[in-house]
Amino acid sequence: MKKSSARITTAAARRGRPPSRESFEQRVRRIATSLPGVEVGTSYGTIGFRVRKKFLGRMKEDGETLVIRIEFGEREILCEGEPEVFYFTEHYRNYPAVLVRLAKVDDAELLRLFEQAWRRAAPKSLLAQLNR
Repeated sequence: MKKSSARITTAAARRGRPPSRESFEQRVRRIATSLPGVEVGTSYGTIGFRVRKKFLGRMKEDGETLVIRIEFGEREILCEGEPEVFYFTEHYRNYPAVLVRLAKVDDAELLRLFEQAWRRAAPKSLLAQLNR
């Protein structure tokens, strides 16, 4: 299996991070909408994020977990490397997504995950905007 370029750094990055007054939903919204063309809507009754109608991610009903699209190989690496942060349930076993415990992940890693999902879904015109 080809090793992902994903850096397993969230645990180190979390050390010493001060608590935030920002809710998990506000935090995810801020990070997701920092990418060109990301639309906020609903998905299965929770806040969801899309680019040109293509699914990127959504909040789970518990308000503390994010579902985000990811390639199966990277999901495996993340779940094995940091199971306290990344996991999936039987429901998502055959779906290219990972569950993220938002209390355990830093903003840089969330942005990296959203950017990867966004790059796979965004049209070339939006890709060009990010690369400027």
